[in-house]
Amino acid sequence: MTFAKSTLAVIFATSVGLLSTLAHALPSDSEQPINIQADSAEMDDKRGVAIYRGGVIITQGTLKITGDTVTITLDSAGDIDVFTSVGKPAYYEQLPATDKELVQAYGLTIQYFAGTDKIVITDQAKVIQQGNTFRGEKIIYDTKKEIVTAGRGKQGTITQPSPRINMVIQPKNKDSKTEQAAP
Repeated sequence: MTFAKSTLAVIFATSVGLLSTLAHALPSDSEQPINIQADSAEMDDKRGVAIYRGGVIITQGTLKITGDTVTITLDSAGDIDVFTSVGKPAYYEQLPATDKELVQAYGLTIQYFAGTDKIVITDQAKVIQQGNTFRGEKIIYDTKKEIVTAGRGKQGTITQPSPRINMVIQPKNKDSKTEQAAP
């Protein structure tokens, strides 16, 4: 019993350290405590992999990631390389700035690539950003530049193939157009 408790403590402590690099949106997010809820957790130090299973919920400040299984993979330096959430659907949300709306992403798989600050959502992918909705087989979201790219996924890996992407772009606020036109 003591071994199991110490193993879980190591997994939790390692995960807290790893996840602190995820919050790039609000500066205060990285200063917030990280909360991880799951039914089970395992850590393979040799391979640099932590796996959380069962209704996983990870929060830190405005960042929230959920999934049935969440896997964290480290690079050779011990930093987060890839953060993968799998669910029906997996979910990501974060506030990019205090004056912006919450960004939300859904998909059967959501991968966060720490080195490039990009999130790749595949299979039934959907991103909601500033009231605009993007849907497709695969969506890449650049969290720093706030750029969404949507397209086709790899053939054979998509459960519900869709030959086209679907975007709904909201009209600009009339007040902001008037302000921009003024000298």
